[in-house]
Amino acid sequence: MIPFVLATIVLVLTIAFLFKELYRPANYPPGPRWLPIVGNTPLIRKMVSQNGGQLINVFDKLSESYRSSVIGLKLGRERVVVGLAYEDVKAVLGNEEFQGRPDNFFIRLRTMGTRLGITCTDGAFWSEQRSFVTRHLRQVGYGRQAMHLQIQSELNELLDILGSRSEEPIWPGSLLAVSVINVLWTFVTGARVAREDDRLERLLRLLQDRSKAFDMSGGTLNQLPWLRFVAPEWSGYNLLVRFNKQLSEFFTPTIEEHHRNFSDERATDDLIYAYIKEMRDRSNSEPDSSTNFTDLQMTMIILDIFIAGGQTTSSTLDLAFMMMIVRPDVQRLVHAEIDHQLAPDQEPHYEDRGKLPYVEAFLLEVQRFFSIAPVNGPRRALKDCTLGGYRVPKDTTVLMGLRNVHMDPEHWGDPEVFRPERFLDADRNIVNTERVMAFGLGKRRCLGENLARSCLFTFFVGVMKRFCLCKPRGNDDDDDDEMAPSMTLKPGITLSPKPYNVVFQPRGQNMPQDDTFESFLCARAVRISISTSRQRHRVAPESGSVRAISHRAIDRIRSGWNLINVTVKESSRSAKQVPTPSSRLTAIGETNQATVSIAIDCVMLCN
Repeated sequence: MIPFVLATIVLVLTIAFLFKELYRPANYPPGPRWLPIVGNTPLIRKMVSQNGGQLINVFDKLSESYRSSVIGLKLGRERVVVGLAYEDVKAVLGNEEFQGRPDNFFIRLRTMGTRLGITCTDGAFWSEQRSFVTRHLRQVGYGRQAMHLQIQSELNELLDILGSRSEEPIWPGSLLAVSVINVLWTFVTGARVAREDDRLERLLRLLQDRSKAFDMSGGTLNQLPWLRFVAPEWSGYNLLVRFNKQLSEFFTPTIEEHHRNFSDERATDDLIYAYIKEMRDRSNSEPDSSTNFTDLQMTMIILDIFIAGGQTTSSTLDLAFMMMIVRPDVQRLVHAEIDHQLAPDQEPHYEDRGKLPYVEAFLLEVQRFFSIAPVNGPRRALKDCTLGGYRVPKDTTVLMGLRNVHMDPEHWGDPEVFRPERFLDADRNIVNTERVMAFGLGKRRCLGENLARSCLFTFFVGVMKRFCLCKPRGNDDDDDDEMAPSMTLKPGITLSPKPYNVVFQPRGQNMPQDDTFESFLCARAVRISISTSRQRHRVAPESGSVRAISHRAIDRIRSGWNLINVTVKESSRSAKQVPTPSSRLTAIGETNQATVSIAIDCVMLCN
């Protein structure tokens, strides 16, 4: 009798367990069925390996299969909802109910077994700590002239290094991370890190390895944390342990030195001194109460700043320089604008961006086109809510597909084409930026956005003002060159460019400009309409000389539409005359399906 009762109890418990594991909430977003304990993890990992190692590619496949921009999954024992459409992403970034952060194994392991710092916390704790860090970073010069001067100082060191290695093939990515990190490090610790410091080099390599080993969902280790006991190396557990150990070794001496040298007068020197002062003030005023301001929390804040600033900005700069050799026509336009707008001996400053709209548009296009953080997140639903009409239960992890927003053909028209002009209107003003979400939106908008934008602009303009970027001699055949630029990025938490070689050739002080790019600076603009018997398309305004832009547009459209027998003519006056605002250029081409008429209207003329 007893065995029968025990067997019945086991059976009932097993059925209850399976029901709980397999239960799909009512009106939960569509998605594949999941298994007990492991959920959809085996399926997702298999699909990731089949789709270029990128989680966003898997989400795109599932979105297509289930005909929904919102996908419902279960990874391990954690419910995960993914929003891919612009409206979904905007709702998650902006609505209060999605402002939480998950409390899972990967998040805690990232912050040395705690739930501290700023990036991975939420609620009143997050609000208090972020407010303090933002306020005191500004006190030591963050976002002000002191920050821009520090960026220019790092730029000058970078230019000296590039100048000493001119005509020598270099991978820019090997130099950029230290320059960016040193700007942040100065505000946090009051001192920069020498490039020769072996600890920094090891830490940067470990940071790259960490990024490659995981994705925004935390990877297999987060979904099946027991794997750390079975396969600690394969699962990435040992990598994170080594990463945490080296971070502690790197940060601890600096924090201890600040404690030894602390005085009230130094509280405004850097963030660590400010944090120590807050710790001591709270300890003195309320000695018996617990406080959120501790050495461990300070270490986690520094870790957040280090991780955030260590890769994304330098990777974006790396891609910007790569595009200079992939698209030499864009490089010539960048050089032309810089030469025309900045004096030969003028150091670039972030305030110069208003003078250099094409450069600003180019950097926006780099961020849009490559989307190095294709999956943004993760967020946690603070209460039962809805997304895209589907139910999202409380404590569900929510991920967002930023790449889908950046590559939406309904909004961008030709998202697969790298075209900086999409961000310029007829008067060369920056427009159409609301869907470039590289820094997020809402309360959790990137804390380092100001620094990142300033670094991107100042470093890029400073390098391009001094150098011309060229492919190494003898490496014209990219297919046979391992160090040739690749438009395919390395997968990971954030994407990064594959190493490539480029030669930084010094430019003369007075560079000759050909007529095409002189005319670009006259800010003429065109509106291009493409008509066929089947459909009509409008291409966003571009800037350039009327004759140059017409041929560039036709070349692009010729490849996109497989045109043959393209002809160009000016309908209102002879080609020898200067175009006026009423001028109209047309190109007629034939495809195997329809006749294409390209109407190019000159809408502004610079005398």
